[in-house]
Amino acid sequence: MCMALPCILLAAGPGVQKNPYGEELVFTQQQYQVPVLIKKKDNPVLRIVIHNTGQQVSFTDGFQLNLTGTTDLKDIRQVKLYYAGNDSSFTNLSNIGKMKLLGSKDRLSTIMWVGDQQELSIGTNVFWVSVELNDKADPLHKVFIRAIASMQGHQNPVAIPRMEGVPLRIGYALRQHNEDGVHTYRIPGLATAKDGSLLAIYDVRRESGRDLQGNIDIGLSRSTDKGNSWLPMQIAIDMGKWGGLPEKFNGVSDACILVDKNTGHIFIAGLWMHGVLNAQGKWIEGLNEDSTAWNHQWRDKGSQPGFDVKQTAQFLVVKSEDHGKTWGQPVNLTTMCKQADWWLWAPAPGQGITLQDGTLVFPTQGRDKTGKAFSTITYSKDGGQTWKTGQPAERLSTTENMAVELSDGSIMLNMRSNKNRTDTGSTNGRAIAVTHNLGDSWEQHPSSRGGLIEPTCMASIIRHDYVEKGKRKSVLLFSNPDSKTTRHRMTIKVSYDDGKTWVDSKKILLDEGKSRGYSCLTSIDNSTIGILYESSMADMVFQQVSLKELL
Repeated sequence: MCMALPCILLAAGPGVQKNPYGEELVFTQQQYQVPVLIKKKDNPVLRIVIHNTGQQVSFTDGFQLNLTGTTDLKDIRQVKLYYAGNDSSFTNLSNIGKMKLLGSKDRLSTIMWVGDQQELSIGTNVFWVSVELNDKADPLHKVFIRAIASMQGHQNPVAIPRMEGVPLRIGYALRQHNEDGVHTYRIPGLATAKDGSLLAIYDVRRESGRDLQGNIDIGLSRSTDKGNSWLPMQIAIDMGKWGGLPEKFNGVSDACILVDKNTGHIFIAGLWMHGVLNAQGKWIEGLNEDSTAWNHQWRDKGSQPGFDVKQTAQFLVVKSEDHGKTWGQPVNLTTMCKQADWWLWAPAPGQGITLQDGTLVFPTQGRDKTGKAFSTITYSKDGGQTWKTGQPAERLSTTENMAVELSDGSIMLNMRSNKNRTDTGSTNGRAIAVTHNLGDSWEQHPSSRGGLIEPTCMASIIRHDYVEKGKRKSVLLFSNPDSKTTRHRMTIKVSYDDGKTWVDSKKILLDEGKSRGYSCLTSIDNSTIGILYESSMADMVFQQVSLKELL
């Protein structure tokens, strides 16, 4: 049976066979719709379960696999078979050290055997088929493996019931848990530079997976070949030991990246916390490396009215003029754009936009004079020299958001709505508002609170402009966990009518597994979409999706 995740693809029915020793063995195989990742050593592509319903121990001598449906066998470096005992729960194979390797194959064929003799205990026996991809595997290709037979006691193969599965999409494990000595990577942002480079940003949470305050920097990965490969990680924002406090009391988080499509300049905004405000909103004196004080800008009075670093979290921006190769020193916009009585003004993580008239727009968020959360935009009409913040877009509590320019030139803001924590009914959905005057006033969009469900989580929305048969066209694309209750089922959806409706038959499921659920989309080129997201398979996963799948 499936435990942690629902089985999306089941065998046609259990196969009951007598093995050479007389016990009954029941075979099932199951596939989970998750990405198969370049740079990840073990990717789970198939689970095989043998239920030994007899009264004595039996054996298996491996499985015959069918790789028909895999786009190109050369994408795969190795296929491995593991025995997991009676643990039938879903796994991303991070617990591989607890499993027994039964065999591997690096010379592949469409039909092949893999494995070695394994004792079958009475009850449940679980096997995982894993693949490791070549570094140059095509990210638009797919992998499909199913089992067709089991060898029992060196006798004739025993057929395993057919599984009607779907090929799994290839992706790239851009950042993995504990990679480069970093505990956790979180909060994706993704953009395409004017020279075509892809820029992926994320929190580098060095010591724990916890939110601010902590030893957190803003990391950056660049790709010059549309995401097929990635250069080593850079650090875009790091406040070090500013003010004499340890790095764990100078964290920067929740970054947003914006490309000026006219100049090619790139901006990254991040939220910096210096020290800690206690639950009463008072800055804690005397912090040192041994101090354990912690608070968060969204928790009780973790950020307060005012502008000083000891009063409120700070809004920083860094700039690149060479397509992301190098970055300038942080510029603090807090006094320029924050209202004095707001408890907080912060970037909304993800991607900002350039409007048709050249205006630069960051999605932003904050807490008003009562501490209530709000969403808005912050914009610049002079190439990023000066910025101005709009009014809250919603009367109810909203936070993380992304903006998109509609065909009439208005700006749509797509917002995480805190009421969805308890609303799982027909009114569960992203809060969506539109402004015609850069955030001075807002009106509710017809699709608000019902058009796009969410489990109260960050999401991404972009406008993709493309040319088809000589005609300029555009669609809106949206990504988030497609659920009202759980951060799982990472999905891309498409709208052909400026977000009024979203075509259910065209949505693409990327990862059915549970994750932290954040994502960010970008247009790679005329016919290709990119997404960076927090996956069940790795901290940061990048994937390409062909536009034609969404049209």
